[in-house]
Amino acid sequence: MRIGHFEALAPVCPRCRIEGRPDSPLTLTRIGAREGDVVIDGTLQCGAPDCLCEFPVIDAVPVIVADPARYLADSQTQILARDDLSADALGLLGDAIGPGTPFEATRHHLGAYAHDHWGEFDPEEAAPPSAFPPGSVARALRAGLAMLGEGVPEGPALDIGCSVGRASMELAAAGGGPVLGVDLNFSMLRLAQRAILRGRVAYQRRRIGLVYDPRDFTVPAPDAARIDFWACDAMALPFGAGAFARISALNVLDCVPSPVALLNAVAVLLRPAGGAVLSTPYDWAPSATEPAFWIGGHSQRGPHQGAAEPLLRALLTEGQHPQSIAGIAIAGEDPAFPWAVRLHARSTMVYALHLLALRKSA
Repeated sequence: MRIGHFEALAPVCPRCRIEGRPDSPLTLTRIGAREGDVVIDGTLQCGAPDCLCEFPVIDAVPVIVADPARYLADSQTQILARDDLSADALGLLGDAIGPGTPFEATRHHLGAYAHDHWGEFDPEEAAPPSAFPPGSVARALRAGLAMLGEGVPEGPALDIGCSVGRASMELAAAGGGPVLGVDLNFSMLRLAQRAILRGRVAYQRRRIGLVYDPRDFTVPAPDAARIDFWACDAMALPFGAGAFARISALNVLDCVPSPVALLNAVAVLLRPAGGAVLSTPYDWAPSATEPAFWIGGHSQRGPHQGAAEPLLRALLTEGQHPQSIAGIAIAGEDPAFPWAVRLHARSTMVYALHLLALRKSA
């Protein structure tokens, strides 16, 4: 956690917000280890006398969620995962632990996202060339930022659902303020933080089945000092209104309990004339979002016959829907932006994203 980011963004206690108490700023009460401006190990604490909740900083990633104890218990496989094992040892573990386990899920998901976010810098990706080259996340964000056009104010930027961090780096290249990536997947946040702090990415790339190839290579991080990564819940972001000039939320809308609440949060967090880039494949799953909260994908007897795109447009156009988001408008969109996710050496999943650029009124 960069102390400069913590001081500039001044996070408040998410537990106090969830429980309906006044906003209470967090303070840095303990530093166990640090490197320059970066706290590697430490503790944040809510200052409200009736709360005093503690939030740990682990591997330079602060955990700022409403229920830290529950988060740590649910994320223990990712938090306690070792990164000092050889490829042979990891292979033996994978064979012994087997498919369908938290160990395998973490390894597979981390590899798939790391490949897309950072794989274009891997010398091994150059030969032979792939029909689905890595970098979809960077291409999508650049396209969305281009649709925003001119006039977006300078200031902090927020990458909601940052995964392993590439979009945060692209946001830093687009503006001069501090950039914060937030996610709930600790293993991905740790990889993102190390990519920025060390300039290297290391992960296991799935070849087939339980067979993985270790990848370890340097990545460019020209704006590293302006980027940080925190564990935060998109449904309880600990920031004040108007805190950010730019916001990205790529493929997050269909991964949260309330998509409309996320849209409202984006509108509140944006500064006047600020811009946001959103994308979604509308890949709904009841484990993430109850069907009643889906944007499209059900109720084909309704006015949009179950279509998602016109409903999302109505939500983002003031006065077009009972739940329309006030003060925000669509600046541009691409209804079928390609996004490829490598599953293994012989399998790639290709999505057609609904990519939108939004502007807040001045």
